[in-house]
Amino acid sequence: MYEETKIMEAFRLYAVLARDGYGGREERNTYQADDNVRALVDSFAAHVDCAVIVAGERIHMIPQVSLSPFHMKNEEIKRRYLRAGATNVDLYLMYVCVIVFFGLFYDSYQTSEPTRDFVRPDLWTDAVQERIQGLRGHNEETLKTYESDFAYNWRAVMEKWEDMNDVKEGAKQQSGNTISRLSFIDTVRRFLMDQELAEDIGNEETALTEKAKTIVQRFFREEEYNRGILSFLYQWEREDDDAGNQ
Repeated sequence: MYEETKIMEAFRLYAVLARDGYGGREERNTYQADDNVRALVDSFAAHVDCAVIVAGERIHMIPQVSLSPFHMKNEEIKRRYLRAGATNVDLYLMYVCVIVFFGLFYDSYQTSEPTRDFVRPDLWTDAVQERIQGLRGHNEETLKTYESDFAYNWRAVMEKWEDMNDVKEGAKQQSGNTISRLSFIDTVRRFLMDQELAEDIGNEETALTEKAKTIVQRFFREEEYNRGILSFLYQWEREDDDAGNQ
């Protein structure tokens, strides 16, 4: 049994996390300093399908499943970040761009620490293009199998990316109002920054936040579902490497 003071302290901390999604240094210190308070906060979060993580000066509560009341719904993402008339294919492509963004910072999905400090839009765009080309290397049956396994319409994702207008690709600034690959990457970048998973460090350079690093270390690489998607997206490159080593 927990003391009433511990329960109230834990609930006050949980209330801050539920309201804001994060707490500052004071909340972080409270969470880390007392095992009982930490256990209670973790329990409260688990009951709404969330996890609590410490990242730098902050503490965060993040949803672990789409059924969590704190999970951002697909329709909200479309409304806030994507163009009018956006479909689930736009979301799928957005998720692929997020996965590729994280992948640029790590040598492999087993790597625990980033090996890169930042990425630029052109590198990110080129990396997505490489992944799309890699998907083209799979036969129709393989694509159908992975579409069934992961509920991603890979063929539609490829078409969406390849149909984007490249006329303005050479423009230095992308406002997000043009249908181009760079503008789509800019949209994904804004989403990641709003979620405090990426930060603008100037000169069109984007870095991972401490929150993003912690999520990758604790969840992203360990989740079987994510590992499967990562393996599929990067399989083409690994097969080429294997062929080159023979």
